[in-house]
Amino acid sequence: MEKRPAIQKRQLGNTSLQLSEFGLGCAAMAGNHRTVKNHDIRHALTSGLSAGIEFVDTAPFYGFGRSEHFVGAAIRNKKGIVLSTKAGRVLKKEPIPKDLMADWPGSFPFNPVYDYTYDGVMRSYEDSLQRLGVDKINVLLLHDIGEMQHGAELNKKLFADAMSGGYKALDELRSSGEIEGIGLGVNESEVCIAAMEHGQWDAFLLAGRYTLLEQNPLHDLLPACEKAGTGIILGGPYNSGILAGGDTWNYAKAPKEVVTKVQAIIKVCESHGVPLQSAALQFPLGHSIVASVIPGPRSEAEMEQNLAWFHTDIPASLWSDLKNEKLLDEHAPLPT
Repeated sequence: MEKRPAIQKRQLGNTSLQLSEFGLGCAAMAGNHRTVKNHDIRHALTSGLSAGIEFVDTAPFYGFGRSEHFVGAAIRNKKGIVLSTKAGRVLKKEPIPKDLMADWPGSFPFNPVYDYTYDGVMRSYEDSLQRLGVDKINVLLLHDIGEMQHGAELNKKLFADAMSGGYKALDELRSSGEIEGIGLGVNESEVCIAAMEHGQWDAFLLAGRYTLLEQNPLHDLLPACEKAGTGIILGGPYNSGILAGGDTWNYAKAPKEVVTKVQAIIKVCESHGVPLQSAALQFPLGHSIVASVIPGPRSEAEMEQNLAWFHTDIPASLWSDLKNEKLLDEHAPLPT
């Protein structure tokens, strides 16, 4: 097998943490909308770690404890791994709503209940340590706040809980040295901007909002983060599938205008002999504030394919052609 280049590291915001710029997102492997076998989870994790990935992101919600269980087994006793997980849901031994259970086949038998209060975040943190079987979590993120997630009315209450009690818990853990970075793990850039008025954040894990397909945060969130010293972890670089050959965007069937734009991007990529997925993985790292891009493999084969796409050489002319075709924001910094 041809030897791959080493995966470089980047500093996360103003923290001392160094993340591998290609990381491991561990939502899909826990069974998000598709059955994933236990051995595929193990091999995806082992393959990624063996290839030099040193940043791993998980959450209690992913498979209702399943993701943290397998991540802990894979990284335990390994040196140099930066680990992030999330808080904002507490797993309870009670009936799981049928529609939620259907979304996570193979999940563990616990119901994820939203709780952004001080006590809820502290309990989530302690539970995560035990599920992972580790004594150290590096980054703790409040998970899935925002109107897209909860609707406008409910989000008002949950956001207030998160910015008061939830933030207090995170700040205490950071101040005591228990964790090294705090932030949000969300699907919406707007909630990150709102949260910046309520505290000092080290990182935002932003899923699918600064990608080859969409760059709106260039004009508000990213400049604010640069000023505040808040790093960005880019989840969902394939925009939930549309940039990986699928037909979903924002976890639903992509609208016509999105499909049309993606087809135009594909045409430019093909003219340079570059897979769409390679451009999708590498584009966000053109911005210096992005510390890591974290796609989510479901198997060793998907992990190896992602690595191959990430290491594909991309000529500068591809990026300039995308800008000339107005398929990228004219202000978007480009990978070198």
